[in-house]
Amino acid sequence: MSHVMQYQPQWVREDFVDFIAEKINPVWAWKKVKATLVSIQMIGDDFYQIQLQPNRNFETTAFRAGQSILVTVVIAGVRQQRSYSIVKMTDTGNILIAVKRQGKVSNVLTNLAVATVIEISQVQGDFTLSSSQQPILLLASGSGITAIYSILQQALRQNVSQIDLIYFSRDQAFHDELQNLANQHTQLNFHTFNTLQQKQHLSLELLQDLVPDFQQRQSYACGAQGMMQSINQIYQDLGLIEHLKQEYFQVMVDENASVQPVVFLRAQQQFEASTNLLESAERVGLRPTHGCRMGICNTCTCTKVSGSTKNLITGEIDHASNTQIKLCISQAVSPVVINL
Repeated sequence: MSHVMQYQPQWVREDFVDFIAEKINPVWAWKKVKATLVSIQMIGDDFYQIQLQPNRNFETTAFRAGQSILVTVVIAGVRQQRSYSIVKMTDTGNILIAVKRQGKVSNVLTNLAVATVIEISQVQGDFTLSSSQQPILLLASGSGITAIYSILQQALRQNVSQIDLIYFSRDQAFHDELQNLANQHTQLNFHTFNTLQQKQHLSLELLQDLVPDFQQRQSYACGAQGMMQSINQIYQDLGLIEHLKQEYFQVMVDENASVQPVVFLRAQQQFEASTNLLESAERVGLRPTHGCRMGICNTCTCTKVSGSTKNLITGEIDHASNTQIKLCISQAVSPVVINL
């Protein structure tokens, strides 16, 4: 009597299921979040609004205004990711993001054909509005308006009593929509500066002039380096930094910091770091796990065994041993050893 051996797999690999599923329908996946590009429209110079229809794995109800998603595209066979703030979620659960054409990922993304399927993440980030109805101040420059516009819409929905929005922009993206909201809602004051027509920068005097009671308000800021440096300096000088919630879309390197040797312990690799630790590692061919490249998603978090690093967003220096750092927003200011 012969016994027929029956193959009984103990588990099924997720990547195998996804491989088979996407052959049937590109948007199908076991756990991955995928999205179909529904539409793309120009909203300013090299600035595009893209509508994405996510698959059923996307947790629509988890979204809070101000949060972002990671978008993955494949460039020359390499997966590249970039974080984009969600402008809004439509009534049907579609995602609207705004993309400034200024880097590798955004260039590819803004040239994709309608119906293309891409991989995205669940929502992420803690740049979100408090539940209070107390007056707030919103500050935006450039493509930082995407997160601020999302927070503004939420503030109007929750009947925040007074909202002032100060917006510095070359291309005036969303200007008409913002002006319409200001016309419809008496509690919203919209202060806009076209930086091509007038060289207006954020200053204490401007804040005092536009929003005399700004020191009593919770403030939310998202924008380019110049505005973010100004608002941080003003709020630090006034002892108001706890009243400021902020998100950067550019991570700036300290150009005056000297080049430092960095050791990846487990990989037994040493390299010279002149920029943030992620970019410095990539320049010598190392490929640390990463996501947003802006300190939002925690994907590149690792343990600094020893040495001193500077947080490029807060400016804080961390001298402690065995602490958690994010490679993408950390710059070595002494020889550093990392457990990677």
